[in-house]
Amino acid sequence: MIFASLLLPVVLMAAEAPALDAASVERFAELALSCVHQEYPNKIGHVLASDEDIGPPRELTPTFYGCFDWHSSVHGHWLLARLSRLHPEAEFTPTALAALEKSFSVDKVAAEVLYLNGEGRATFERPYGLAWLLCLADELHSWPDEKALKWSHNLAPLEMIAAERFRSWLGKLHYPIRTGEHSQTAFAFGLVYDWAETVGDAQMTELIASTARRFYLDDVSCPLSYEPSGQDFLSPCIAEADLMRRILKPEDYAQWLTRFLPQIPAKQSTSWLPIGVVTDRTDGKLAHLDGLNISRAWMLEGIAAGLPQNDPRRPALLATAELHRTSGLASVTGDHYEGGHWLGSFATYLVTGKGR
Repeated sequence: MIFASLLLPVVLMAAEAPALDAASVERFAELALSCVHQEYPNKIGHVLASDEDIGPPRELTPTFYGCFDWHSSVHGHWLLARLSRLHPEAEFTPTALAALEKSFSVDKVAAEVLYLNGEGRATFERPYGLAWLLCLADELHSWPDEKALKWSHNLAPLEMIAAERFRSWLGKLHYPIRTGEHSQTAFAFGLVYDWAETVGDAQMTELIASTARRFYLDDVSCPLSYEPSGQDFLSPCIAEADLMRRILKPEDYAQWLTRFLPQIPAKQSTSWLPIGVVTDRTDGKLAHLDGLNISRAWMLEGIAAGLPQNDPRRPALLATAELHRTSGLASVTGDHYEGGHWLGSFATYLVTGKGR
């Protein structure tokens, strides 16, 4: 495969949002810097084939061993890459670049490849972690910098594994996965679709688009009132709508959205989608709902962007996105590692407009 070289308070109907304040950028970067090389506590999704597979995280996956689990480490590195690219003069950037240099060595990536190719790991981090890996690759391909070019080259073997595993999986996957956690297909498809567009992989773009149409085009009346479940960080209904705006033309998308989410009002209102309530931020699963509020915010903005400019639902979508944005970003404090090891990545995805 040949790859191409390559707070925001929302004002209703506005085309551009103001720049993120420096203090927030610094805070999000520090959350990732504090964990990408923090080995413990650690939750390994690890299949053992023999005693030889026993080892500490830093030896098993020497690039992505921090931030509690593999996928959080991947998107923690993405956070550092994205903020360093967008804020090259920031005080944290030299430290972030040094962290990326430490992680993305040829030897460490080779060990990651060996791990992913190990016996019993064909489904490792599928789809969530692999999708974030492609999002990281997307960021490096989009960064016109000598260091980023080197890191992109070093990560290419992992990138190819992730892409090929998606290709193989989608050829066999007969049903969508409609959860609010890591296994959800709609969110992962969106990340992979964006990567494919960046690198010019027309085959993958078409594969995601055709699979999305097969899974979701005939969906109607998504039961939004059933959401959220108690430990969601992704909305099954909202994520599906955010994916389909990538696939359909605005006029077709507007018609599909009417059938799929008839609950969206044609006036400015937020009562149709209340924010998720977190009762204990020291409980890693309950704290997922802070992430739900953040991901809903960027997805609602994406849905609004996918509609024609004169669509009467846009004010409700943007006002509700702002409600979720305010609640979600207020939770990104780092006071508790249960949320601090990953919420900064979600916040960065939102405030930098990555999904748009």
